[in-house]
Amino acid sequence: RQHEGPRRVKRAWVIPPISVSENHKRIPHLLVQIKSDKQQPGGVIYSIKGPGVDEEPLGIFSIDKFSGKVFLNAMLDREENDRFRLKAFALDLGGVTLEDPTDLEIIVVDQNDNRPLFRQDVFTGSVVEGAEPGTCVMTVDATDADDPDTDNAVLQYSILEQGTTGMFSINATTGEICTAQPGLDRETVGVYNLTVQAADMSGDGLTTTATAVIYLEDINDNPPEFTKEEFSMEVEEQAAGVDVGKVLVHDKDLAGSPNWLAKFTILEGDPEGAFAIRTDPHTNDGVISVAKVGPGAAGGALAGGAMAQLTCGPSRQPLDHEVRDRFELTVSVQNERPLEPSAPASPRALATVRVRVRDVNEAPIFRENPRRVSVLEGTPPGTPITTYTASDPDTRQLQTLTYALLYDPADWLQLDPHAGTVRTKRELLHPSAFLQGGWYIALVLARDDAEPPLSATGTLSIEILEVNDHAPLLQPPAGVVCGRPGRGGTLLLGATDDDRPPHGAPFHFHLSPQHPQLARNWSITRFNGEGCSPAAMGGAEGPRSPHAPLAVTHAVLAVLVELPEGPYSLPLLLRDSGTPPQERQQLLNLSVCHCGRDGTCEDGVLAATTAGAGITLGALMVILGSVVLLLLLAGLGAARGRGRRRALRKGLLQRSQDDMRDNILNYNEQGGGEEDQDAYDINQLRHPELFSPRARPPVRRDTPLSSATPPAPRKLPSSPSDIEDFINEGLEAADSDPSVPPYDTALIYDYEGSGSVASPLSSIVSSLTDEDQDYDYLSEWGPRFRRLADLYG
Repeated sequence: RQHEGPRRVKRAWVIPPISVSENHKRIPHLLVQIKSDKQQPGGVIYSIKGPGVDEEPLGIFSIDKFSGKVFLNAMLDREENDRFRLKAFALDLGGVTLEDPTDLEIIVVDQNDNRPLFRQDVFTGSVVEGAEPGTCVMTVDATDADDPDTDNAVLQYSILEQGTTGMFSINATTGEICTAQPGLDRETVGVYNLTVQAADMSGDGLTTTATAVIYLEDINDNPPEFTKEEFSMEVEEQAAGVDVGKVLVHDKDLAGSPNWLAKFTILEGDPEGAFAIRTDPHTNDGVISVAKVGPGAAGGALAGGAMAQLTCGPSRQPLDHEVRDRFELTVSVQNERPLEPSAPASPRALATVRVRVRDVNEAPIFRENPRRVSVLEGTPPGTPITTYTASDPDTRQLQTLTYALLYDPADWLQLDPHAGTVRTKRELLHPSAFLQGGWYIALVLARDDAEPPLSATGTLSIEILEVNDHAPLLQPPAGVVCGRPGRGGTLLLGATDDDRPPHGAPFHFHLSPQHPQLARNWSITRFNGEGCSPAAMGGAEGPRSPHAPLAVTHAVLAVLVELPEGPYSLPLLLRDSGTPPQERQQLLNLSVCHCGRDGTCEDGVLAATTAGAGITLGALMVILGSVVLLLLLAGLGAARGRGRRRALRKGLLQRSQDDMRDNILNYNEQGGGEEDQDAYDINQLRHPELFSPRARPPVRRDTPLSSATPPAPRKLPSSPSDIEDFINEGLEAADSDPSVPPYDTALIYDYEGSGSVASPLSSIVSSLTDEDQDYDYLSEWGPRFRRLADLYG
């Protein structure tokens, strides 16, 4: 195949760019004529396509299809379209392409038809007053829509108007505004309004303007000053915390700023600190007020039926016209912030304030408040206690004070309304529910006769001093000891006293000096120590009640020689430690029992009385009188006894769980209660193992003390069916016993206490029938319950 050599290619038709000025007004305007090199006999048909022809914006350009002339049909705007790129076509009459399409570019030439535009109408900036020249404040800037590559968009800035001072200048190229001269003073001119201009064509073209607002920031370059040199005001005496008046100031600095806020000081004329001064935050004036009075005066107040006492300490005294009726104060003022160094130096502003104190009626004053006095208990009515008076501060006014009792809860006092003398109205008792720690509190009211009257309250604290007016009381008044010296032959004695210390313990125990023969068989030695158990001393009595009084000291009664069994009455002499001492002779009822090897009483040999059951001397006299009465009324007593036996027999048969003993007791008589440790020892219920199982249980306290030998115990019934006969026999034996008092005999009652120290025994009666109840545990309750254990166990 033959190699083809290079061929000459004909250059395609090329149309150079066409320039046309925007805003051309001669329409239509011939832009260019295109022509193809391939002319046909029948001619060539030309066409153009692209933006401005068949694309938006439509109809701007057109072409004569036979001559190829391109026309501009509308005005152009370079800011909308700066150039158009079209395609030109050449076709024969049959529509066949003669030439490849070629580019036709139309360039829109810029004209200066747009003014510069500032980015905002008002520019805002600030600068401190007194700023140095050259301190830049802000920058203003503008834009131009014309071609940035031409002078049409080159801008230049200038200040058209700023007043006559010329304090600011502007950079013509960047638009930056700076200070041009010193002397900016906010107090003279606080705001500057500048009119700035931007012009294109380097300042020779189109122009536009805007406003630049420059605020001067305040500095503390002006001190505050008083509006005048002297101020006058007045205030009532006794006023506290009230405003007296104002001192006026002015400050040229910005109102409300720290540079404007004033601070006042009282320099002279008020050494006691009677006045205070503060700044009004709204007006910046100084407000002079009377300083608040601290807890200077003491007083009492009645609230809810109780007295509240106010204590006091040293503090400022209130204004008193009688002491000082006028003040002359020197007041200074300055700013909260210090002055700027650049501010001119000036002395601190001073003013004189004259304050007059007006005289008003003042309430009376108790100089001694509270008043404390002491009175012996038992002081008779009408005894003067004290004279409690007040003073009237109004020395320049003639006034009379009267007094009255405002608070006297026990109605113990009477008060002279004119002299203020307080006397006892009735005997002052101790102890009393109206005493607080031995003190009786009353309130005294003092009132003047002014119009309107004023009053004051004083607190009267009366200490009721203890008087030794009670002798000690033997506690307990009875006991049980073994009749053998040594172990078991001792008994711990105690005493109580209603007097408070130092008129109570320690107590002194002695055998009665009227019976010196007692010293042959008995001895008493001092034994101090509260809560000591008699069992620890070898005695037959159990531990003391935990509710025993605290003011108790003890002594030990000891047997010196072996004594026969039976009851004994020992007269003892008890004396307290008061001033003067009080003493009392009392009987100690003792039962001497036969001692076993371990020092405890053997079973069956106890006397009729027990450790917790005793009869005082007065009770013994009542019993003797009752015996005489019983002999005179034997017939009547027998009839009443038969009636009571029938009622008692019926009651005992219905209550099988009642206490049964070998002799019949009067259960409708009250004993000493659960806290009466002299009658029943609760510790035997708690610790039955500590007591001898062979010891005979004690009988009731209301059994009379007798020197007769106790009857031997009767044989227990062999079966429950014989219980009724057993009870009837015991009742008959009791009726025939001359040592037992009749039913109308005065009985002995003891204080029962305020609570139970025994554990609950409800389980004993928890069953409805005897068959449902297990009584085996009775054998574990000690010798006092041995008989019930034998009957029901």
